Amino acid sequence: MNGHNPMNKVAVIGTGVIGNGWIARFLAQGLDVVAFDPAEGAENRTRQAVDHAWASLEKLGLAEGASRDRLQFSDRMEEVIADADYIQENVPEREELKKTVLQKIDHFSNPEAIIGSSTSGIKPSILQEGMEHPERFIVAHPFNPVYLLPLVEVVGGKFTEEAVIQRANHFFESIQMKPLTINKEVDGHVADRLMEALWREALHLVNDGVATTEEVDKAIIYGAGLRWAQMGPFLTFHLAGGEQGMRHMLEQFGPALKLPWTKLEAPELTDELKERVIEGCESYAGDQSVADLELKRNEFLVKLLDLVEEYWPESKNIEIDQ
Repeated sequence: MNGHNPMNKVAVIGTGVIGNGWIARFLAQGLDVVAFDPAEGAENRTRQAVDHAWASLEKLGLAEGASRDRLQFSDRMEEVIADADYIQENVPEREELKKTVLQKIDHFSNPEAIIGSSTSGIKPSILQEGMEHPERFIVAHPFNPVYLLPLVEVVGGKFTEEAVIQRANHFFESIQMKPLTINKEVDGHVADRLMEALWREALHLVNDGVATTEEVDKAIIYGAGLRWAQMGPFLTFHLAGGEQGMRHMLEQFGPALKLPWTKLEAPELTDELKERVIEGCESYAGDQSVADLELKRNEFLVKLLDLVEEYWPESKNIEIDQ
């Protein structure tokens, strides 16, 4: 594979929330984007989603040549992927559906193009089964909203070439993302596994009547969340150990890890628990619609990203070894 191909034209297959997020980011970075989704009204929804994201992207700063007019929609997938340099698949999280679509993408696209999947949980070695060119396939798992959050988890399968991962990472850095290379395949990758653990415990606290949904959110917003945005859990605990850092922290608090504070198994998602969670969220949101909350979230993230970059300017490509 040519290691120096610029990726000027990208294709997006599947235009739900994640697919549209990718499209908005690509356009804001001055790329040409072609998209395909067979659902009725998909193009209209995508253009509305891009318009919705654009104000936040303008505040972050658009790349030279960035334009919403550089988006094309096609009703033929083969047409969309034919001359794309990079292809991002975002169809629903069903293994057989994804494999079918990916094999079709693989067959009709330029063999030099990199194929990325937004899967949040399926291992790349499973998804690349049956491909003619599995060496150019990666998992490229982003986070919502894709057009603002910079993290993308990059995972290669057993057939993926190392040069492809390197090319992909250079591409992601060029569109202002922070690629996290994960060298060992695991269901759910890394970030979602961490979020799932917190989510399970949060559901237990609500289910057991210990805290409401609003109280759980406040516990994160005004405690862990503020620190995690800058340092993450390990450096946060390192500082908790005083001058000796993590060494003292583990000596002092390590034994507490054996105490049965948390419940790693998820609670039964009963109708009662569902209603408690739903009512709690709706009550907390008050008369603010999801669109209102998204707007506030985006304004917050734009300011927060500037702050994170100010304190961690060197943080680019991150790699997780086996």
